[in-house]
Amino acid sequence: MALTLAESAKLSTESLQRGIVETFVEESPILDRLPLIGFEGTSYHYNEESALPGVSFRAVNEAYPESVGAVSPRIESLAILGGDSDVDKFIVQTRGNVNDQRAIQETLKVKAASVHFSDQFFNGDTAVNPLGFDGLRKRLIGRQVVDAKGVGPVANGYDFFDALDALTAQVRGLTGQNGALYMNAAIIAKIRSGFRRLGGAELLTAEILGKETTMWNGIPMLDPGQKLDGTDVLPLTTGTGGKESGDIYAVRFGTSEADAGVTGLTNGGIQVTDLGEAHDKPVYRTRIEFYMRDRVVRRQGCGAPDERPCQLNYRA
Repeated sequence: MALTLAESAKLSTESLQRGIVETFVEESPILDRLPLIGFEGTSYHYNEESALPGVSFRAVNEAYPESVGAVSPRIESLAILGGDSDVDKFIVQTRGNVNDQRAIQETLKVKAASVHFSDQFFNGDTAVNPLGFDGLRKRLIGRQVVDAKGVGPVANGYDFFDALDALTAQVRGLTGQNGALYMNAAIIAKIRSGFRRLGGAELLTAEILGKETTMWNGIPMLDPGQKLDGTDVLPLTTGTGGKESGDIYAVRFGTSEADAGVTGLTNGGIQVTDLGEAHDKPVYRTRIEFYMRDRVVRRQGCGAPDERPCQLNYRA
């Protein structure tokens, strides 16, 4: 079974590693809840259902027609994300009485890795960077992508909320305990104001994993934040007439292959190594690495009604 980073941090007996893992959880609205399946080796092999076998009623003494289901073998290879955090010995010696200089730089390194992972989780493309992994934008196809072009604006119409309900219904079994709705923060704000204008009660807010979160039908609505260059992970684009468009991802997480959801893959989780003083220059070095990637399982092939993640292309 898969464990989230929050759960794995509780099991860590090494204080440096536990602190790094907890920082990942604090910084990422994805890694704080994404289940990670651990395995040995560099690649994860599994079978994905592509067609179910036939069944039928039969008469007495009559044989069943023979049929078998079909599965498609899949392979996911790990990507290596991380970096070295170097702090000059002089800084540690002269300024260490005010702050733990190494801890500050390690925290910044984790924040950068968390931001980069969030970007890749949605926008990753191995055709652009073969060392990374494919994100949801590239993986979701067929009926997993719902085109909401023509849906009325959030602020003063029911159409958008109907489309949002249709999106969550498309991802069967999606609840606040096993998934989330990811979108730009501006869309979340428009949903809150639009729902209020239509005479609805305030959307429920709750504290989840120590963070105040707005809910839609009990499902948290989360903004994955900004990339390292300061642009949004899930941006809004302005089209004809100044109308903005953006994507909303409904994601159901899975803890095993049987769940047919979105899981992470890892070998060893987050690796944190205090390398001490480097040999090539007078710095103390900490290496942080994460051997991982995401995995999306589709049952019965593309277009089946029980596909767990789904994307709504909204045109406001």
